[in-house]
Amino acid sequence: MSNNNKTRSTLREVLKQPLDFLSSICYIWWLELKSTVKDEGVLIFFLLVPLAYPLLYSWIYNNEVVRDVPVAVVDLSHTASSREFIRDFDAAPDVKAAYYCNSLDEAKNLVGKQAVHGVLYFPSNFDESLNRGEQAHVGVYCDMSLMLTYKAIYQTAQAVALEMGADKVKTHSFSFTKRDEELTTEPMIVDAEPIFNTTGGYGNAILPGVLILILQQTLLLGIGLSAGTARENNRFQDLVPIGKHYDGILKIVFGKSFCYFMVYCVMAAYVTMAVPHFFSFTMLARPTDLFWLLIPYLLAVIFFGMTLSCLVRYRENVMLLVVFTSIPFLFLTGASWPQSSIPGIWQGFSWIIPSTFGVRGYLRIASMGGTINDILPEVRALWIQATIYFFTTCFVYRYQIISARKHAISHYQMIQDKIKKERQKKGQN
Repeated sequence: MSNNNKTRSTLREVLKQPLDFLSSICYIWWLELKSTVKDEGVLIFFLLVPLAYPLLYSWIYNNEVVRDVPVAVVDLSHTASSREFIRDFDAAPDVKAAYYCNSLDEAKNLVGKQAVHGVLYFPSNFDESLNRGEQAHVGVYCDMSLMLTYKAIYQTAQAVALEMGADKVKTHSFSFTKRDEELTTEPMIVDAEPIFNTTGGYGNAILPGVLILILQQTLLLGIGLSAGTARENNRFQDLVPIGKHYDGILKIVFGKSFCYFMVYCVMAAYVTMAVPHFFSFTMLARPTDLFWLLIPYLLAVIFFGMTLSCLVRYRENVMLLVVFTSIPFLFLTGASWPQSSIPGIWQGFSWIIPSTFGVRGYLRIASMGGTINDILPEVRALWIQATIYFFTTCFVYRYQIISARKHAISHYQMIQDKIKKERQKKGQN
């Protein structure tokens, strides 16, 4: 019996430390989850914004291609050639010849009233220049306040001009057969077929990068807001309170990060898979490939946010640190600005931001139909970031634990000094 008791006591001693470690992690995880639910600000950034913000963005970009854009026509030529150009222009699905004006000033007034979004201008010598074999000019004036309307008007006018020019070349050529005419007017046939962005709209081009960036920015805001709340509720403005569960670095890091990771696994699945399905955006990624990309991405963002949380002294500070970076971070990914045109120093800076590799990897598998093998460089970069930021987080919380202990010890010594002084006064009296 004595041997069995010794064995049990030894087993308890061996299991005590791992069990205490796990219980502390679960305790910190539970406190962080409870504070997330109770804190309205954190709850908004962790739940409401990731749920609603992607829907708002997707709804804005849902109409990717505009149709029947109203255009004012100023025809000073009044010839068969100008009427042919206007007829072909109006037959295109993207534009509509809504008004016919006698002067540019009249057309400008319509643009100012937003009745039209562009002007098509034919000078009086249009037909004369065209029939002489000279270069004829057609003025195309577009309202640049909306890129979709500008694109529709300009591209339609350009397509009609090229087609009409080819027909004029045929009539002035010395070809004997139709084949000779084809070779003269179109020596090289270009068959333009969009591969990835089949609709040619901004939604399929921009939305995937924006969705991944939303995950990062809301997670950084929530973690920073939680850190600011912890400091404001702490007596000494410390990030880590004094307690038996907060006496280890790994306990704090694992407990907090597991809470954030658990919440954002659901948010990431919703944002990357459900939202594109709701609005019929291009989605070629397989769930397994998404899984292997999002796991290191979320870990890298979580540890990146926990590292930056040491800079947050008050709840309002996180807004100043994170919100204004959304647009620069999107440009640095290369989704809305060519990566080759980004200066080297900024490309180096982009390597420290998780969204850079997260957006690039997601675009390759969601919009381009790539597999996990095609995004291995991005996945490796995210794992490297997650590892580096994990150690920086441990360093930050080690410093916070030491700082909290120093403040607690100094406060305890101050109390002891006050007690001694009071006793000395009583003894003198």
